Amino acid sequence: MRVYLLFLSLFFCGLTFAQNTISGVVTDSNNQPIPGANIKIVGETSATVTGMDGSFTLQSSKKPPYVINVSSVGFGAQKVSISSNNQKVAVKLADEETKLNEIVVSASRTPERVLESPVTIERMGIADIKKTASATFYDGLENMKEVQMNTSSLSFKSINTRGFATVANTRFMQLVDGMDNSSPLLNFVLGNMIGVSEIDVQSVELLPGASSALYGANAFNGILFMNSKSPFTSQGITAYAKFGQTSQEAAGSNDYIDYGVRMAHAFSSKLAGKVNFTYMRGTDWYATNYDDKTRAGIDRSNVNYDGINVYGDEVSTNIKGVGQSLASLGLISQAAVNLLPNYNVSRTGYNEIDLTNNKASNTKIDFSLHYRPFGNEKLEVIWQSKFGFGNAVYQGANRYYLNDFFMQQHKLEFKGKNFFVRGYTTNEDGGKSYDMLFTGINVNRKWKDDKTWFGQYAGAYIGATLSGQTPENAHIIARNTADTGRLLPGTPEFKAAFNSVIADPSVLSGSKLVDNSRIYHSDANYNFKDIVKFAEIQVGGSFRLYELNSHGRIYTDANGPINYTEYGFYSQLTKKLMEDRLKFTGSVRYDKSKNFDGNFSPRVSLVYSGGERKNHNFRASFQTGFRNPSTQDQYIGFNVGSALLLGSAPDNLTRYSEVWPVSTAVGQALAGGTTVVLTGLNAYNNSYTASSVGAFSALAASNPIAASALLRKTNVNYVKPEQVKAFELGYRSFIKDVSVDINGYYNIYNDFIGNLNVVAPLYGTTQDSPNPLAGPTNPGAQTLHALQNGNFRVYQLYTNTNVEIKSLGFGLGLSKKVYKDFEFGVNYNFAEFKFDQAKDPSFEAGFNTPKHKLKASFGNEKLFENFGFNVSGRWNSEYLWQSTMVDGMISAATVVDAQINYNIPKLKSTLKLGASNIGGKEYSQVLGAGLIGHQYFASWTINP
Repeated sequence: MRVYLLFLSLFFCGLTFAQNTISGVVTDSNNQPIPGANIKIVGETSATVTGMDGSFTLQSSKKPPYVINVSSVGFGAQKVSISSNNQKVAVKLADEETKLNEIVVSASRTPERVLESPVTIERMGIADIKKTASATFYDGLENMKEVQMNTSSLSFKSINTRGFATVANTRFMQLVDGMDNSSPLLNFVLGNMIGVSEIDVQSVELLPGASSALYGANAFNGILFMNSKSPFTSQGITAYAKFGQTSQEAAGSNDYIDYGVRMAHAFSSKLAGKVNFTYMRGTDWYATNYDDKTRAGIDRSNVNYDGINVYGDEVSTNIKGVGQSLASLGLISQAAVNLLPNYNVSRTGYNEIDLTNNKASNTKIDFSLHYRPFGNEKLEVIWQSKFGFGNAVYQGANRYYLNDFFMQQHKLEFKGKNFFVRGYTTNEDGGKSYDMLFTGINVNRKWKDDKTWFGQYAGAYIGATLSGQTPENAHIIARNTADTGRLLPGTPEFKAAFNSVIADPSVLSGSKLVDNSRIYHSDANYNFKDIVKFAEIQVGGSFRLYELNSHGRIYTDANGPINYTEYGFYSQLTKKLMEDRLKFTGSVRYDKSKNFDGNFSPRVSLVYSGGERKNHNFRASFQTGFRNPSTQDQYIGFNVGSALLLGSAPDNLTRYSEVWPVSTAVGQALAGGTTVVLTGLNAYNNSYTASSVGAFSALAASNPIAASALLRKTNVNYVKPEQVKAFELGYRSFIKDVSVDINGYYNIYNDFIGNLNVVAPLYGTTQDSPNPLAGPTNPGAQTLHALQNGNFRVYQLYTNTNVEIKSLGFGLGLSKKVYKDFEFGVNYNFAEFKFDQAKDPSFEAGFNTPKHKLKASFGNEKLFENFGFNVSGRWNSEYLWQSTMVDGMISAATVVDAQINYNIPKLKSTLKLGASNIGGKEYSQVLGAGLIGHQYFASWTINP
């Protein structure tokens, strides 16, 4: 707190230092302002950038005369002589097609032209952010080549590159100013909830391929870098405000607001600071998919209905088994039991829209102090604190409402021209978040327990049947009878039960998610380029400590936090040959996690620059990637109702246990009691694959001998790291003023991590094809009785497939100024994977990526004075969605976004009108999430 008070006092107490100041404006050949242009004193470190209106103010302790260099991507640089203090300058830059000469850092951890990048890379700069037609710059990333967005909520979007990702994309990394944005608990990025404000973004770089050789385990299928502006070069107060509406058939039209402010000041050449604040609020897309999870189409008449966005109907039991239990207690006769059907019936659930207020919001606050002890970039010390909180819906095995979710990051970094050393911590608090599935289940149990509900159902069904009702009518009568007293949404009684449940962390009676997990991370890098002249050599490393603390709600940490560590080291050599036309880059990284053997990740790449101007650049690379199993893969012990998610760390299997009830008198006799204690060892060592149990159940009533022959004992190893070998070819150039970018890749995955559902009987010993005629003392036959009478536990395990998975794809990007300043761009991506499902029937790869994606944009930022526009469109083919919650097809979609903007130089302002999904149909990106409708907004941005 003292640090923050010191920072605020520096900002607002009016400290001043002797400074020399110049100001001016930078425009293009059409007298249009150039935002984001760099102004730097030649031979000095003093620098600044222009605002959205092209104006700038540069302060320096250096006295005139001196020379400034003015430059911007896409324009030729210009030098201007400064002869007096307070001089005002007007600089006009000439257009120059230099887009492929943009400087990027992420591909090799060193500055290089994007043309010379050894791997595929995409970049978004300040000018790109200005012209995006999306509501936020983060939404605009979806128009980048190779990006497939997975939208779980209005305020929570997950980036997917090169496939194999759900909302929980643990194969993708996102760094903001060098800090990993991943949730300590969940191990994946929560979109931009604790990212960066769009008025503080300096640049965004995207590497869509394997990047483990430099960035470690989680950079398996891609990595996104978001870099914020320095308060030394971007000073003053910037603010924006957006107002608009979202429109969806299910939710109607609802207001949307988004505003933010950035304040930055360099108090001297040594000390600078900044603060950012942003706030967004809207109504989430309503999730109203009432299709049955296991059957095509909506069929609420099915007595065992389990709707995708309906919760509480997951509680299901064999209604004949209920009758047998009643008979064993002498409550009904055996003849009455024979009237009951031998299949499952589910309880009546609640719709998602009744279990959440559908409010989405996000607040981000960050502070940073920057100190340069020598008054230049030789050494800079940075303290940065970031806070993000809000509401969103996250979809994993269930749907979860992140309510008042809070995450914070704190970083201390030392960096210079050729090195950096940083350490940071990420902390989170689940706030009032809750699991919607258990909310529905336990609201039901508040007014009537399961045993009573199913007992009343069975009794009413028998009575209706005896009175001559058809089975269909008997089920309707039985459900109406059992639902007597059901709490209705909107009533005070329902609200009281709902509030009680979401405040209770026990899955037996509540649904609250508890989380106070942390990450402690440090990394360092040194570049020897000023010491070693033969080649550019870098070395670096990282260390991370996880502290999992869900208080037993999600992980097996009821008795205290779970700690484990990871570390890694890497080295890279870059050498230019053949008169700097051929660039060789080789790197290797070693990583070690507590529970797994160490892993080496090498990368080799060649870039050849052909042509007189070296503008024809051919690249080829081979790299390996790996991914350590996430904290969930190892330590989760999460009851999601229909199954228990169970991590496979050896100590996790023995630490997890639960008491499970045994139904029927025969089952209790075989189990040796009315309950059994299950541990994780049951899931791995005494279970059947869920796919074989499904086949058994379909045939058991008609042909028990043939059905039992289909059962297969689970034979699965504990989860271990997955590997990828990635081959990539690419070409980037300008051909007759057309920007061309072509890339192709081929990936081979081994030990791919996925999920396997298994069924563990409460008694007996599992075996392949158990004999149903062996008698009640036979352990295999006992498991058949358990399966047929509902005496089993379903687990979802984390494991690896032994089957090799291959994926391939290619992309083409073209852009050109088609007439004067009208610019047209188009890109296409093809992606597919190959997996022999017959060799591992129970394994789901979860590619979740369209085979075809086409994106295009057309605009002119200089249509006439101070006015610009941009239109972007994208189309994707239909594709299969696979996740732990639900599987199914996602339809093809066409989406068009557009915006117009107008600069008001006198007010240093930019006005913008935009709309997303203009005239298009509502579409889905995540099966189970709300359909994405339309969004309209108007914004006003004020620049210094």
